[in-house]
Amino acid sequence: MNKRPKPPTMSDVARQAGVSPMTVSRAFRHDASISEKTRKTIIEAADALGYVLDTTASGFSSRKTGFVAVTIPSINNANFADTVRGLTERLRESELQILLGYTDYNVEEEERLVEQFLRRRPEAVVVTGGTHTERCRRLLDAAGVPVVETWDLPNNPIGHVVGFSNAAAAELVVEHFRQEGKTRLAFIGGDTSRDTRGLDRCRGFVEALESRGLDSCRLVASGSPPITMREGAAAARTLLSRWPDTEAVMCVSDLSAFGAMTECLRNGIRVPDNISIAGFGAYDIAEQSFPSITTVDAFAEDIGIRTAETVLTALKAPAGSSEPLTTKIAPKLIVRETG
Repeated sequence: MNKRPKPPTMSDVARQAGVSPMTVSRAFRHDASISEKTRKTIIEAADALGYVLDTTASGFSSRKTGFVAVTIPSINNANFADTVRGLTERLRESELQILLGYTDYNVEEEERLVEQFLRRRPEAVVVTGGTHTERCRRLLDAAGVPVVETWDLPNNPIGHVVGFSNAAAAELVVEHFRQEGKTRLAFIGGDTSRDTRGLDRCRGFVEALESRGLDSCRLVASGSPPITMREGAAAARTLLSRWPDTEAVMCVSDLSAFGAMTECLRNGIRVPDNISIAGFGAYDIAEQSFPSITTVDAFAEDIGIRTAETVLTALKAPAGSSEPLTTKIAPKLIVRETG
């Protein structure tokens, strides 16, 4: 039986490159004292040997782990995927990687993930939204690393914030429908006890109607988040049977808006002639559907990029000197063919 060869060590790389093991270590840490020529020689030697830096060992000595912990509510949501992409690509420039966990819109699961992440000493923690369990808040408060809350503007932020007001985003839609002469408006969402950002959109929708003296009772919840096309269609059936005179509807997402629109067309209700429909998120499906769907663009990828820049700024600041940063994103209403 052939024995499995031992993996190459840092000493092996040093011998191959004709330098000391300390020089190899510095090269992999991108120490400025190492010339680019020497670093290139070392990297080529490492590649030739198949050497991979043991980041666990280096982490214990330098107290740096090289990763940023990130939680998102869903791994199949295009908006959060765009945010993670922007975050990843911007952090990659500084050789930081992300460790990703998804909460399934569950704050208890977020708490569990945060605790697990902190055991691995991340250099920063990024969470989605500003609603957490009390214990999760305590964990993040005591983490000793930069914490960034995204996709929200919490009233009591833990640290840094990169987000927007979901309530104000909903008001954009209400004002657009009002200017189009629509007065009987409805909202389609999901289980707001879990989707707190969806709850904020619903709250903003209701407040915008009430401030304009309009009826605010046409609210339909269908299923647990993330709300899909199927739930959107089911909610539209409920809405149209209960309030058949509805003139316009805002959906919590573009997927639910597509489902609602399809249900209307299936039943001979013309969009936008008989009813106008708007979504949220600026998904590809909203642009490519026929008719194309009016939506709100929250600039998901930009949230990721700005979050990465916030993390990098905080990490460069002297310990204890970084003031909490709040970066506000301004959502944009995109008016399309559904009214």
